Amino acid sequence: IIGCVEPHVEQGGNIARAAILLAGYHQQVPGMQLNRFCASGLDSAALGAAKIMSGQADAVIAGGVECMSRVPMGSSSGALFVDPSIVYEHHIIPQGVSADLIATREGYSRIQLDQWAVRSQQLAQRSWHEGLFVEQVMPVSWESGDVALAHDEHMRADVTVESLSKLNPAFEVMGKMGGYDQVIKEKYPDVDHIIHSHHAGNSSGIVDGAALNLLGTKDFGEKYGLEPLAKIKGFKSIGIDPTIMLTSPSVVSEQLLLKLGMKVGDIDR
Repeated sequence: IIGCVEPHVEQGGNIARAAILLAGYHQQVPGMQLNRFCASGLDSAALGAAKIMSGQADAVIAGGVECMSRVPMGSSSGALFVDPSIVYEHHIIPQGVSADLIATREGYSRIQLDQWAVRSQQLAQRSWHEGLFVEQVMPVSWESGDVALAHDEHMRADVTVESLSKLNPAFEVMGKMGGYDQVIKEKYPDVDHIIHSHHAGNSSGIVDGAALNLLGTKDFGEKYGLEPLAKIKGFKSIGIDPTIMLTSPSVVSEQLLLKLGMKVGDIDR
């Protein structure tokens, strides 16, 4: 089960089935592709776990893939983004502008955002130098067998708050000239003006990537001598205000912890 936000052109046609055949798996192994935007990979894992918990599968490979260099964001279009009756009535705005709205309402300054971005880059670089994920990362190779890429290209460990301060806000023109700032004011009258603080250095990158996890029953793991890394105790999905859709992970996490009778401190990683 593979999540893919833009199941279109090269990523369309059930990319999970293509992966199975290219990997040399038995032809009876089924493949499913699903799209739930940023939750696609998580929902793939949840669906796989549900199949196992219900006894419909002993093991499932689940995860996600996105090749944004080959299939640009928004390629599949759709009513959520282009139908005025939906976009205007429900105050749907681009995620970048939404991020600026959240930062404005929650009082996060640009310096704070840049400090967090620098910390993230430094931790990513350190993890590679210490080999923390060496057993979990597979290099991409040419057909000749030569390695084309063996590490994350998106790391910029040399960035500083000072260097990031020179970058222009990425969504200011979109917000002001595109009219999205006005849409926000209509939805949230308490917001006097939007402070556009996000830019290329503190935003998620336009990158390619893929990740998969092997899920299975305890008996399956023991049969093949596999040591479990984690246990899935539950899962939950949620919809949220489309103007501030980026707040949904915290909301749904709190709801799931409450459902399971757990606290954040009960989870080690």
